Amino acid sequence: MTTYNGEPVTDGIKDGVETRKQRGLQIAALCKIERRPGRWLVPSQSSPGSYSVRMANGKATCNCPDHEERGCKCKHIYAVEYTVQREMNPDGSTSVTESITITRKTYGQDWPNYNAAQVNEKRHFQAILADLCKTVEEPAQDMSKGGRPRLPLRDAIFSAVFKVYCTMSARRFTSDLCDAQDKGYIQKVPHFNSVLKALESAELFPILVQLIEGSAAPLASVESQFAVDSTGFAYCRFTRWFDIKYGRPTQEQQWVKAHICCGTNTNVVTAIKIEDKHAADPAMLPALVDSTAKTFTMKEVSADKAYSGNPCHDAIAKVGATPYIMFRENTTGKVGGLFKKMFHFFQFKRDEFLAHYHRRSNVETTVSMVKSKFGDAVRSKTEVAAKNEVLAKVLCHNICCLISAMYELKIVPILAEQP
Repeated sequence: MTTYNGEPVTDGIKDGVETRKQRGLQIAALCKIERRPGRWLVPSQSSPGSYSVRMANGKATCNCPDHEERGCKCKHIYAVEYTVQREMNPDGSTSVTESITITRKTYGQDWPNYNAAQVNEKRHFQAILADLCKTVEEPAQDMSKGGRPRLPLRDAIFSAVFKVYCTMSARRFTSDLCDAQDKGYIQKVPHFNSVLKALESAELFPILVQLIEGSAAPLASVESQFAVDSTGFAYCRFTRWFDIKYGRPTQEQQWVKAHICCGTNTNVVTAIKIEDKHAADPAMLPALVDSTAKTFTMKEVSADKAYSGNPCHDAIAKVGATPYIMFRENTTGKVGGLFKKMFHFFQFKRDEFLAHYHRRSNVETTVSMVKSKFGDAVRSKTEVAAKNEVLAKVLCHNICCLISAMYELKIVPILAEQP
């Protein structure tokens, strides 16, 4: 088993590791690596200048973005490792003079409770989703004009979200709705076209956002550290135009961009914003933080350098949390305020800063959990339905996180009161 900074990690060869090894070998073979007191200077392959690699007591650090932001062994460390491990003798033989041990931290899995949560997930999912739907106020229907009674709103929401969870077509999913009716979760089994029509309703959007926030609320006692990021979901719609410059038709696939804030302990999504696909990430952070702060006690928020700037730092500080946002390469801290204080903290106590910042990787884990389980694209053909389907995916993810917490953290979910 290998180690990194004194912490054990399971062995395994990944594509990213192999790529860094190959690039490190190229640097060691083709570039001049200079040894200075207490460090090595490794030339940069993408820009002028060099990076500083330090080795002490079997530990290696580098000031390149790859190592600082991800905490992994970068190609520059590999290049130094190859350099110090091979010292050619006059006769052409090789002698090992120094070695570096690099590892990555891993976390154990509570397999008995994890297995129990997975085995019983679908059963608990329907019960929790039905309880969440009961918190939605049922609108009154005017029957004075006659006509067929419409599908109850709660049944429509339950059916649409449950369909997304099952990842099947509306027709093949009908048998699952029959089982849900037998268990008392819905009043009547809707026609499959009614389920699709519900997803196309713009009135469903704010309700799904409300349910996402409500599904995260039971985990308020275990979440105080959060991370923010955005991701995209493609859908079956293309923008086509004729490119005059190149004299040919061109097309671009459309997508839904979701901005999320998640807890770094359970990966539950505490707030979500879906605006225009070109909406800037920093502009969405204040709303995400404010929505989360209504239910959770926020102690810290981490984000990548796309959110670097005074507005995001101030928005996080406004709710009583500490921002751990990566700084851009040209940052000087001259703007002052909290931004300057955190920049100085980053400069003088970098290891402590990065220990908090690296919790940001949990938001990428959250995105991966949603896409791997419920798909990285949506089946809907209209923009409204595509946004509602993305919200339904996130709601399904939250309910699954809640079920895992029931088994692993012994949390009994108490949802909002019914209207």
